[in-house]
This record gives sequence, structure tokens and C-alpha cells, in this order.
Amino acid sequence: MPTVSMTVNGKAVSREVEPRTLLVQFLREHLGLTGTHVGCDTSQCGACVVHVDGRSVKSCTMLAVQADGRVVTTIEGMAAADGTLHPIQAAFRENHGLQCGFCTPGMVMSVADLLKNNPSPTEREVREWLEGNICRCTGYHNIVKAVLAAAEALRGAPAHAAE
Repeated sequence: MPTVSMTVNGKAVSREVEPRTLLVQFLREHLGLTGTHVGCDTSQCGACVVHVDGRSVKSCTMLAVQADGRVVTTIEGMAAADGTLHPIQAAFRENHGLQCGFCTPGMVMSVADLLKNNPSPTEREVREWLEGNICRCTGYHNIVKAVLAAAEALRGAPAHAAE
């Protein structure tokens, strides 16, 4: 069995894995990081989104061996060490951008990538970016509000008005 080594949430990890082990399985089953969810097994729902080398990736479509030597961030790595929520997480809570919470980790990770690349998205841009993330509870209205509020908090300026 191959050994994979990577940095996950700032910590170096190394484990032997079956070559067919998905990154999401590696994170959940080998490292106990269960915040990354498996929702569909077909890359449709986005519940499994993590960052690999700073870019959002659906971890159900990537093998753990493909992440060898790379830097992975999961939802567990978003909050500060003292437990203070990341501004995106706080915005989701404050704007009721979650209900059951199953899709939330993937949404937060996708949004972090969006806001890194586009710190001032419009409502339309947020909705387009999140097309790969499915929420069966909220209808997206409050998720979009949360993203715009997070963008405002991260850049310290007013969010765009709805289009």
C-alpha cells in the first residue's frame, strides 16, 4: 500500500492507504475529520468541498494519493485555534445561512475560494459560484446574504446590493 503524506489544517500527516482511497475517505476515516461530508458520491452536491493548495476541490473526486505532498484545508481548519469562527462561518450563523447544516461545510469552503478570488461578488456571481453546492433546506436566499455579509466583513466595506 502506498503511503501518502500531506499537510492537513497546518499539521503534517502520513498514512498508508489503498490506492483507490478517495480524499474524502482519507480525511474522514483515516484522520477523523468528519466535518467534510459525503452527500452524493457523484460530485453533484458539493458537501465534500475542501481546499487543496488553496483551491476548492470536491474531495469525492480526488484520490488521496493525488493529494500527496499537498496542503489540504478542511472546515475544521477554518476557525482560529481559540475556536473563534472564521468570518465566513460567523456570517452563515448570523444570517441564518444554514438549517440542517449538512451542506454548510462545503458551502463555507467554496465561498472561501470565491471570496479569495473575488472579494466583492454580486448576488448573481455568488449564486453562479455556488451552482455546484446543493442545499435542500434553505432555498439559498440566506446563504447568499451570508456570503455578501462575509465579503463585507473580510474587506471592511459594504456588500453589493441585490441585483
